[in-house]
Amino acid sequence: MTAAAPIAPLKAAVAPAAFGVQTIIGLVGVLVAVLVAGINEGVTRVALSDIRGAMFIGFDEGSWITSLYSATSLTATAFAPWFAVTLSLRRFTLGAIAAFVVLALLCPLAPDYQSLLLLRALQGLAAGCLPPMLMTVALRFLPPDIKLYGLAGYALTATFAPSLGTPLAALWTEYFNWQWTFWQVITPCLVAMIAISHGIPQDPARLERFKGFNWRGVLLGAPAICMLVTGLLQGNRLDWFESGLITFLLIGGLVLLVLFMVNEWFTPVPFFKLQMLSNLNLSHALITLGGVLVVLTATGSIPASYLAQVHGYRALQTAPMMLLVAIPQLLVLPLVAALCNIRWIDCRWVLTTGLVLLSLYCFAATQMSPEWIRDNFYSLQLLQVLGQPMAVLPLLMQATGGIAPPDGPFASAWFNTVRGLASVLATGVLDALTRSRQHFHSSMLVDRLGNSPELAGQDSAASLAHRIHEQVVTLTSIDLYFCMGWVAAALILLIPLMPSRVYPPRAAA
Repeated sequence: MTAAAPIAPLKAAVAPAAFGVQTIIGLVGVLVAVLVAGINEGVTRVALSDIRGAMFIGFDEGSWITSLYSATSLTATAFAPWFAVTLSLRRFTLGAIAAFVVLALLCPLAPDYQSLLLLRALQGLAAGCLPPMLMTVALRFLPPDIKLYGLAGYALTATFAPSLGTPLAALWTEYFNWQWTFWQVITPCLVAMIAISHGIPQDPARLERFKGFNWRGVLLGAPAICMLVTGLLQGNRLDWFESGLITFLLIGGLVLLVLFMVNEWFTPVPFFKLQMLSNLNLSHALITLGGVLVVLTATGSIPASYLAQVHGYRALQTAPMMLLVAIPQLLVLPLVAALCNIRWIDCRWVLTTGLVLLSLYCFAATQMSPEWIRDNFYSLQLLQVLGQPMAVLPLLMQATGGIAPPDGPFASAWFNTVRGLASVLATGVLDALTRSRQHFHSSMLVDRLGNSPELAGQDSAASLAHRIHEQVVTLTSIDLYFCMGWVAAALILLIPLMPSRVYPPRAAA
């Protein structure tokens, strides 16, 4: 009786409103807010050196600014769908955006480092509430024939927003000042609030759901996510399990996560419905999404890191390369949605094509040399421009196809949490791989020079050190591309093993 009681009112509460211009305005408002929140994280990460300089803090202290933001953001993402149903979708979304804007205004005004950490962690909580709302409104309000286009809008958060961090960071730090890396979100978020207030209908609050609130799930799940995310992001800096703090965070986080999952299986009103994982299409979509985001995170960071370390590129010089990936997504994603909306086209083949293109991009990039500059990446990135929307959108279609309306919030919680955790895991794995391969190549090159002193004697010590550095960075980048190429290829092998075919909500004519 406890689990069944909330379901009847929920069906009434989420009855779809008539679709029209007003609804479109509301959906666009949510999309803008989610994109801005995603871009904000990338901008502050790229501009962190400028922020550290202005706040007079060191590298180690600065790393906690991004780590705490990511940890609290992902924690909020996991639990936001439940609160949105309880407090009403519009009220919860507007409250999250308002908090996000106020905290963005206050962050650069923080009087000291500790205050900045607190404000940034709170801003992460507000930002993490927004991505699940975008998937929720797309599934709830869009009619079947254009639902895939709404999911394409959600896919922009994975293919469009991450690439805009570098260009916008370059804009604010080069031509304005560091405070605008925080304040840039204020105007678009205010516009988004106006659009949401006008376009998203107001549901009645369902405060009676607090009577069955899963408090044990929050007490186990929230610290588990925070500990794991913090451990993964700080692990490379603190030498992983050589650090007592990282050992405590990762092992303790895993233990709490297991206890959280056990609680979610047995509790009558869970935040995560584990029984949904018996749906092979959803399970495959979550696994493949995690792998795709690892690849996309790597392909976005490797060129920028290589160009900065070998050729001294600043964010301003890297920006055109990032824009080349980001801007075409506004056209390619709707085209991929139109393709997947044709009944006789199997979205599994679209997914396969996207993964093949990403794999080809990574393997082609292994031919790089220290002479490569920005222009050498342009032609390769065309493969990425086409590949990443073809890899992401079919997964959204596959994960949401056949989901009953009462399970919509659970699907949103699963998809968004896996999406956020995969990005964090990718960062930790890439940091660890980069460090390991740099040490390996440094040792090998120095050994070769030691065995060939006549080569070492031809250059000055400074010139020789620079050449070794260039080779180490290049060889490490090649290794990372090689690994990501095999990850993308391995994901192709999962396609015939797990999913059954998913048809579009309503095939295009």
